[in-house]
Order: sequence, then C-alpha cells, then structure tokens
Amino acid sequence: MFSRRSFWKIVGAGAVGTPLAARAATGRPEAAGMLADSEGRGTSAARPHSLLAAPRQIRAGVLNVGYAEAGPAHGPAVVLLHGWPYDIHSYAEVAPLLAAKGYRVIVPYLRGYGTTRFLSPRTPRDGQQSVFAVDLIALMDALGIERAVLAGFDWGSRTADIVAALWPERCKALVSVTGYLITNRKANERPQPPKVEWAWWYQYYFATERGVLGLENPDYRRQLARLVWRFNSPTWRFDDATFARTAAAFRNPDYVRVVIDNYRWRLGLAAGDPRYDGLERRLAKGPVIGVPTVTLDGGRDPFTPAGGGAAYRDKFSGPYAHRTLKGIGHNVPQEAPEAFADAVVEADRLRRR
Repeated sequence: MFSRRSFWKIVGAGAVGTPLAARAATGRPEAAGMLADSEGRGTSAARPHSLLAAPRQIRAGVLNVGYAEAGPAHGPAVVLLHGWPYDIHSYAEVAPLLAAKGYRVIVPYLRGYGTTRFLSPRTPRDGQQSVFAVDLIALMDALGIERAVLAGFDWGSRTADIVAALWPERCKALVSVTGYLITNRKANERPQPPKVEWAWWYQYYFATERGVLGLENPDYRRQLARLVWRFNSPTWRFDDATFARTAAAFRNPDYVRVVIDNYRWRLGLAAGDPRYDGLERRLAKGPVIGVPTVTLDGGRDPFTPAGGGAAYRDKFSGPYAHRTLKGIGHNVPQEAPEAFADAVVEADRLRRR
C-alpha cells in the first residue's frame, strides 16, 4: 500500500495510480465480519440478499472498502456504483445478470456507507465530488483492475463520469443514469425555477444545523430516506424488507458527516479539501467524456431533464446511445435491473465497434 505522502503526490499530479504489478500487492480481499456501528449494533442487514450477504473488505487508499463481488475472477470487470440514500442492494438483481454473462462484477459501498471504513481517524470525512473518484481509482488499484466498465446512478453516476473524464484510460465504457452529472459549483450559484429547487429540498435542510440533528437521529434518518425513495421513484412499490436491507448501510459512523459535507460542498457552504483543488479545477471546466457511453433516464425520475438526453448530449464525444425508461424513477438499477444490465452490455459493445 502506498504511503500517504506518495498518495497525495499522485493526486496533485492529477493521475491517481501506480503500475499494475505494484497495485496487485496493495491489498488482499477478505471476507467481512460484523462491523459495529456508532450505536454498537452490527451493520449487516437482517435477511440480506444472498449475493450481497457477506461483503468482502480490502484496504484501498484512505479506506477499508466493503464490496460485493460476483462472476468469474478473470472476466471483464464492471464496477457498479450506488447513490444516496441507497447502497449496494440497488444492484442485487443487476449483478447476477452481468455475472451470468461472464463479467467480474464489483459493487462497493461508497465512503460513509455500509462496511466501508476510514483507515485513520485523522482523514477528513470529505464528501466533495472528486474524492469518490479517487476512492474508486484506489479500489481498482487494490483489486488489480486496470480498466473496467463503470456504471452508476445518482452519486454513482457522478463518480463514474469523473473517472471517465479525468482518467479515461481506466474506463472501458460508461453507463450513466441522468447523463452528465459532474458538478459546477459556480453554475450552482444560479437559482433554478422554484419547482426544480423544491425537488432538492433536502439539500437546504442539510445546510442547517437543524438538518444535521435530523440526520443524526437514527429514526429520522430512516424516515427521511424512505420519504426520498418514495418521491424519487413514484411508481416503485418496494417492501419493508427491501428498504431495511439498504437502511442498515446508513448506520455507518461516518454516514452523517459524509452526506452533510457532500451537499454543503455542492452549494458552496463547505470549502472542500485543498489537496483536491487541482482535480476540482479540472472538473469545473466541464470536461467532455470520450469513452463509449450509454445514458439512461427514468421517465418518472423527478430529476431527469426533459428532452431524451438532449440537455447533456454534447458532453459525450465518443460512441453513444441513450435510453429513456418509461414508468421508471430515479433508482434505475433496482427498478429496472434487466434494462440496466442491458445498458452495461450495450456500452461494452459500443467500445468494440
């Protein structure tokens, strides 16, 4: 595992990574045990999905990452990235579909979720956009994955977009729900129409200390997440067990700090770590993504821009396809797993044309 000094030297140079031979020795996947949360309870959910019942753990960058893996160990790699307030169970049905097609499927908990933990108490619990991409590169390095198809929604789309934009040599192809989600904080200073702003109500809630106290309350934390699920996916009829499996991931001791910092950073209310300033300056320019890409919109997603992908089409310069999924909300992989898996395969085929 590389030292903290060399890690930040790499970040400052704008190219996270080490030679593959060295990376393969940086960590060793191990089966995860029961990790205690801040309330002294185990973090694994009751009756978890069988594929995701025992996430593995590996040291990667500043984290000990919890992740699920499916498919042949030497198959072409696909990394599936979740968002907020969701977790790896968004891919409980997608992962086996892709594994059956011969892909090596990796589904990690993002920082602040599930069994992923910071290695040091001194590491800032940042939630700015670039840190998730740095985490992803570090995970790929630790697992010995040189290149992968990256696919995600919500925070996961943003993370995959950033890696595809800044480190295209690590991204074979991309599946991005809601298209181009790289944040421009300067543009974020301009207000949207009130109906659009209203849909983002929780960002403003989290900007207050009242919102922090609300998220710190375990019962309110679950109530808020469930409310967001219902708003984001108005046609999805999930049951209590489905929600409970994911809600267990929110008991991570760093969950509140990471979520609050993420949304405050977007609004310019948190400064971010200056060590990532170089990456953020590059992202602020709105880099075009050149890797083969499939974008997906949920037709009932309240955050989907109108126009069948036209709002972000010019941000993708490589082989490209777009699909709008009728009757589907924000959590596309869990609401439409077959369509999401098909998009991964399609993106991979675009690369080969």
